[in-house]
Amino acid sequence: MNRGIAEWVLRIAVAGEFIGHGMFALQGKEGWFKYFEAVGINNPDTIVTLLFWVGVSDIALALLVLFRPIRIAVLWMAAWGLWTALIRWPIGPDPVWDFVERFANWGAPLALLLLRGWPRNARAWFRD
Repeated sequence: MNRGIAEWVLRIAVAGEFIGHGMFALQGKEGWFKYFEAVGINNPDTIVTLLFWVGVSDIALALLVLFRPIRIAVLWMAAWGLWTALIRWPIGPDPVWDFVERFANWGAPLALLLLRGWPRNARAWFRD
């Protein structure tokens, strides 16, 4: 398989994941409130505000990965994907399978980063 095709498949997959999650966040998905509560954020208005900013940033990152996949942004996407899996289990109230089911949420951005090449210096993190 052509490496360029594999990269585009990952870019589209990662963008789709972040657009989907971003839209749910912008809608203030009530089912996600429990994850904020798991880390001590209990005020519904605060949660809705945080969800709005999560949604905006998720969609912005999705567009960035499509048009200019800067390595530091892709690394953030992998870290954020891992965090959102961990917030379900063991931090949050869900069973372990909710964590396992989300391996692709951090694995796909990490695979994209590795495919593009791990940066050799600090400046390279800010290049695509």
